[in-house]
Amino acid sequence: MTYVLSDIHGNLQRFESILAQINLQPDDTLYILGDVIDRYPDGIKILRRIMKMPNARMLIGNHEYMMLKAIGHCKDAAEEKENTNWRQRRHWYRNGGRVTHEQLKHYRKDTRADIFDFIWKLPTNIDVEVNGIKYKLVHASPEENYMTAYWYCEDYKDSREFAVWDRWDETKPVPEGYVLIFGHTPTCYFHNAYPWSIWKSDEAIGIDCGGGFEDGRLSCLRLDDMKEFYSEQ
Repeated sequence: MTYVLSDIHGNLQRFESILAQINLQPDDTLYILGDVIDRYPDGIKILRRIMKMPNARMLIGNHEYMMLKAIGHCKDAAEEKENTNWRQRRHWYRNGGRVTHEQLKHYRKDTRADIFDFIWKLPTNIDVEVNGIKYKLVHASPEENYMTAYWYCEDYKDSREFAVWDRWDETKPVPEGYVLIFGHTPTCYFHNAYPWSIWKSDEAIGIDCGGGFEDGRLSCLRLDDMKEFYSEQ
């Protein structure tokens, strides 16, 4: 079975609620579309758990991207005092990064290095095919749109930054032959369902149901039969 979820945002209780429901088997695959960290306090704990899951694959989200830009080049807290990019750090903090940064201070240099190395290597998109349908999994937008969507990509310095930040909507293209599955933009921007729920159109599926917000929830979609799962909290 193939499962997709996104935007956990450090909420361990919601993540464990989803894992209990889907009951991953050794031949299943769980795709996590970024934004594991920030806002809630257990982002690093969840990230380290994902790193050890043999059947989990993860994309980089804008929150992991912000962390790397702020402190990803620093080996420890002492080096941060000398080399932190303060503008990037303030930006990260404004978006819920302080709680993640506080967590990192409790880990040894080698563990911290493993975490950053893992994140640096994360892709911006993954292609999967289930039941003859090709899906393009992204955090925010398809990276290939960067070179063609000249009218709105100039705010981003490169295609990787574009892929984790640009908010896809129905006015923007989907790669030909694919159904797009994305996180990043809460589904309340696409429909008025409450509690927040997965949004679907003929060519795209939004799965960020506000897992990083108090009144939201974490969602997961099983692509084999399109069954939807939602956290209890």
